[in-house]
Amino acid sequence: MGFDPFVHGRRSIRLPGYDYSGAGAYFITICTHQRKHLFGEIVDGAMQENNFAHIVRSHWLQLPRHYENLTADEFVIMPDHIHGILILQEFPKTKSIPEIIQGFKTFSARNINRLRSQKGVPVWQRNYYEVIIRTTAGLDPVRQYIINNPQNWDKPSST
Repeated sequence: MGFDPFVHGRRSIRLPGYDYSGAGAYFITICTHQRKHLFGEIVDGAMQENNFAHIVRSHWLQLPRHYENLTADEFVIMPDHIHGILILQEFPKTKSIPEIIQGFKTFSARNINRLRSQKGVPVWQRNYYEVIIRTTAGLDPVRQYIINNPQNWDKPSST
């Protein structure tokens, strides 16, 4: 069954009609449930990761082993979210970005909950955010944003 806003009680934030199994680069942001600081803390502009963050890092970096057409590019773990770039190659076509993210969230949450001796407790928000990176030139600014994210943690937003 595909996404149905009437059944699932929410609307999709995916780009209507876009083929998320097609080749391309995707800037992904996944937030923790209720934006809880589960993964550590920022100290002097650097992320100090805890054991939950190590689980997240391990699962993220193993994604290309499970999806042969996938490359994991730049990535950062923050106290209450992660940012990463995933790149799908044209062939072989296997899974779409939503399916890959769902698998990542499911297995990382399962292992985090095992570590904290809990079962079925939400780790991640229900959805995630993605930006389709449409040009090769668009990759470098996103990479820099990800790399600089810990140093900018305490800085006020310009918006």
